[in-house]
Amino acid sequence: MAHDHDQHNHNQSQKNIKIAFLLNLAFTILEIAGGLWTNSMAILSDALHDLGDSFSLGIAWYLEKFSKKTSDQKFSYGYARFSLLGALMNSLLLVGGSVFILTQSVPRIFEPEEVNPGGMIVFAVLGIAINGLAVLRLRKGTSFNERVVSWHLLEDVLGWVAIFITGIVLLFIDIPVLDPILSVLITIYVLVNVVKNLKETLNIFMQGVPKDLSISDIEREIIEKTGVKAAYHTHIWSLDGERNLFSTHIIVGEEMERIEIITIKNEIRNLMREKGIDHVTIEVDFKNEDYDY
Repeated sequence: MAHDHDQHNHNQSQKNIKIAFLLNLAFTILEIAGGLWTNSMAILSDALHDLGDSFSLGIAWYLEKFSKKTSDQKFSYGYARFSLLGALMNSLLLVGGSVFILTQSVPRIFEPEEVNPGGMIVFAVLGIAINGLAVLRLRKGTSFNERVVSWHLLEDVLGWVAIFITGIVLLFIDIPVLDPILSVLITIYVLVNVVKNLKETLNIFMQGVPKDLSISDIEREIIEKTGVKAAYHTHIWSLDGERNLFSTHIIVGEEMERIEIITIKNEIRNLMREKGIDHVTIEVDFKNEDYDY
């Protein structure tokens, strides 16, 4: 019954991401055409963000199925790390696109061009409705993919609310410079968040210690709570930002019995489980053994 429930959740997760992907991709194509029609850099900059989100959703949808593959002779830790490749590709795409939009928007601040405020309002309403529907769909889900993507789409909704307000202002006051200013603000906001995510992705790629964990604190806790003589050569890294792995060497007294060593190893595994670490490897050395710090 539990397996059936997990399978149902997994299938529902795939379906939610698929629907969000199709909605987002269709609207992005419409949005690019609308940005050219209204001559709005704000809409075009958001279209670029949506294109990146569509790519993210497509990757997330595919990986939701692909990540189910278990470890094999080729990838001994499984296929979860492929999601990082998708995140890296998405981030680089958005950084490049954001820089391009800035090169187009900044000159317009000094030489504003007329835009179509009525068209901006129409597309803003469509953007709020379509992205809002996708957010509602994904926020009901339970998977990590769904939660992360829903936050991206929620950012889109807020961007469209800003475009909607700008369009209304332009209907009554002729200040065309508002459009490129809004475009620059949206793009910088997106760029800052993308760079932040890119740094986290690269840290995982480079097998950096997860930011919420400290090797020295963990070694101290192991010594204090299990009574081992020392803990050293400790390594902590993450497969995909969710699943953390841990390995360490511990030193115990020569008089320690096998059952006591097993108890200590279980205590360490429980300590790591409390910290969100599932895969634990423990090497046991004895006090007078010729080990290397």
